[in-house]
Formats: sequence, C-alpha cells, structure tokens
Amino acid sequence: MGEVARAVSERGELLLRRRTDGALELRVNGVFVMDDAETSSEELLASAALDAVLRPARVLVGGLGLGYTVGALLTDLRVESVVVAEIEPAVVEWMRSGLVPSVLDDARVSVVVGDVRDVVLAQPVASLDGVLLDVDNGPDFLVYNENSALYESDFLGECRLRLAPGGVLTVWSSSASAALESAIRFIFGACVVRPVPVALQGRAETYYVYQGSS
Repeated sequence: MGEVARAVSERGELLLRRRTDGALELRVNGVFVMDDAETSSEELLASAALDAVLRPARVLVGGLGLGYTVGALLTDLRVESVVVAEIEPAVVEWMRSGLVPSVLDDARVSVVVGDVRDVVLAQPVASLDGVLLDVDNGPDFLVYNENSALYESDFLGECRLRLAPGGVLTVWSSSASAALESAIRFIFGACVVRPVPVALQGRAETYYVYQGSS
C-alpha cells in the first residue's frame, strides 16, 4: 500500500493511495470514500439519471471523487453540460495534474470548487435536467457532519426548484435510508429506490440509489 498524494483542508485530511491490489483509493479523515476497483454504483447513479430524463441536456453533480459518475454521464451525447461541485480543491488538483485519470478535459464539464449547497442555490430556477448527489457514503455515513443537511427536505426542495419539468434528483447511499426515502417522497411525491449489489474488497455489499422526479 503506497501513498500517492495527501492534502489538508479546513475540513481535515485527504489521502489518495494505491492499495496492494492495485486499486486507487480516496479517504477523507481516515474514512473510505471510494476506489477505482468497484465503480458500478457511480455508473448506476449516472445511468439512473440518464434513463429517467427525456432530454438530459444540463446536469449538476455534487462530488467529483475519482470521476466515474461524471465519466458515465459524458458517454451520453445528449448531455450538453455538466456542472460539478467539489468542496475539496485537492481532489480537483489531483485530477488536473494526472494523479487521477481526468474527466475534466471534456469541454462540456465545468468545475466549481465549493459546497454543493451553494452551487445548487446559485443555479437558476428550472434550469437543470438532473441533480446527482454523490458527496458522502450516504446520510448515515457522512464524510463531513455538515453534509447531513443535504439529505433533508429543505435542501431537497431547493434541488427540486432548480429542476426543469421532468428533471430528476438522484442520490447515492452506501446503506438503506428510510429517512432519505421519506424526505424525497415528501418533496417529490414519490421516491424510486434501486439496490446496487457490489463486491467491496472481497465483501458482498448493497448500495442504494434514491430518485425523485419533478
């Protein structure tokens, strides 16, 4: 296991490392966030959003990570622009420098270094076809405690305001969350829940994708 890069922000320590199995792994304050060995949940997050929107021209993604959600979105030529909100500047710098394979060279992608809440609030009403949230391990396993508000009805309501008619909010979680399902149902009137079986470092796990349509 070897360190690839390390950075410290006001929120704590970020570590990019190469595991003994060859996988590139991202940790924040010692908490596993993601790796490039199992990317099906990130790709399903993107495909679930794309499948649910008739014309997904403009999409906002909360969380750059290792780029797999954004990369999956870019394979769809209907997508005209992807706004990525990433709170940690080091994550963006690592990708721009080539330490992480980049999805930022595509002209359709723009990155805003900042809190996804601020980035969403800065978008015009009814301007987005999709909002994808992939900023934690879900509401029950937060990377930053302040992110709890992302999964509550006030912020989910702001997301809905920014969605055009037929737009979709799609949220990733590493565990089932009755509270998140209830909050999305309260704001959108219904919530679709998709379990995602994954193999995580030799263990069988189930992740979840939650979705509400405007």
